[in-house]
Amino acid sequence: MVQKDRRIAIIGGGITGLAAAHKLKKAKANGASISYDLFEKSERLGGKIRTERVNGFVIELGPDSYLARKDSMTRLAKEVGLEEELLFNDSGQAYVLKGETLHPIPGGAIMGIPTEIKPFLHTSLLSPIGKLRAAGDFFSPRITGKDEDISLGHFFRRRLGNEVVDSLIEPLLSGIYAGDLDKLSLKATFPQFLQVEQKYGSLIRGMKGAKDKKAKPQTEAVKSTGMFLTFRRGLQSFVEAIEMQLDSDSVHKGSDLIKIVKQDKHFHLYFKNGEEAIYDEVIITTPPKVTANLLADYPYFSYLSEMESTTVATVALAYKKEKVINRHEGTGFVVSKKSNHTITACTWTHNKWQHSTPEGYALLRAYVGRAGDSAIVSRSDEEIVSAVLYDLKQIMTIEGKPEFYFIKRWQEAMPQYNVGHTYKLAKVKEDIVRNLPGLHLAGGGYDGIGLPDCINQGEAAVEQILNRW
Repeated sequence: MVQKDRRIAIIGGGITGLAAAHKLKKAKANGASISYDLFEKSERLGGKIRTERVNGFVIELGPDSYLARKDSMTRLAKEVGLEEELLFNDSGQAYVLKGETLHPIPGGAIMGIPTEIKPFLHTSLLSPIGKLRAAGDFFSPRITGKDEDISLGHFFRRRLGNEVVDSLIEPLLSGIYAGDLDKLSLKATFPQFLQVEQKYGSLIRGMKGAKDKKAKPQTEAVKSTGMFLTFRRGLQSFVEAIEMQLDSDSVHKGSDLIKIVKQDKHFHLYFKNGEEAIYDEVIITTPPKVTANLLADYPYFSYLSEMESTTVATVALAYKKEKVINRHEGTGFVVSKKSNHTITACTWTHNKWQHSTPEGYALLRAYVGRAGDSAIVSRSDEEIVSAVLYDLKQIMTIEGKPEFYFIKRWQEAMPQYNVGHTYKLAKVKEDIVRNLPGLHLAGGGYDGIGLPDCINQGEAAVEQILNRW
């Protein structure tokens, strides 16, 4: 009797779903008895990856890069033939905007945690009292148990004081998650800080020790590279390269799925157009609330429907270079939450990513919307551009209107890993194993929001499927 192929459905065509599909395609090519289908609601793949290529500009309206040390994305880029397209960012000074002043981020600061005493003592960002309070980290007792979860804000405030948190750590870390530091889970977002405290008793001592171990001696002839990687033709080129590797008849765009139900040992997928499809296993990579709606027949996914998410927008402004006069050398800045500004950060993209901008032009990429305050995102394009330029003109000279601009609104796009996330997620996964074996959840709502984290989750889901047989 001929063995029938196991049928696997992937729901969502973002980077997680693409990574899963690519791994299934490889397994199939290597002899695995499987078939796969990827379903995407929209008419394009890539999810939050969105690149605009216009007039020689390469403009990212979603993520613009990934951490080079997280090498799963680099590996996948090699597998799809894009290794030669990878570029490191140009490193340079980054700043914090506090009030109306740009303050250089102190040298040696790792996620805002000081690891070099001299730059920290000389920074104008913090008051003498704030610096003295931060030094208390050397003497403070441990504030977390071995498996305890508390908010990032509570953890850092207890260790380093309010001023360091509000002026340095919060702008940097909330820029990653677009969240409220006093609600975000330490265990789910930066468990390494918990481990450092457990091992060293002091964050500063522990982070400095880890940095010293990684440090490599460099000669002056060695140019330092940035921490991030992207692609010469934009992240969208990565999506396109993966799609080219997939079986064309296995990719279904414009497929509006409305419900998933398990009957006996199979999953039934019901689509808005009335069609139904049956699969042995399903990988769901959609945002948590969408996933909860698809699985509304089951009581196990209430946490996913309750998860908070932040609405943000990316605003890209292109100017002729002579119209932008910036006395600050560097790559951009983040904004202190207590400053009275609409923008949360701005990248001087023409400095950070030289491939993105034609000669003679400047490209500014600003961000608006934060946890609990995203009203600006719903305003008109003109109002958003006006608000962004008002803020930017407080610290730079910008003449006239931009040559052109792009605004991309991301509604409820940034899932919030609030305190208790890891425990609640573990319960969801336990319920799935017990009641819905063959269902797999992956993506930015669960175990990391960075592009490599999403790739890891998509590939891990496929590994679980392959190991089940």
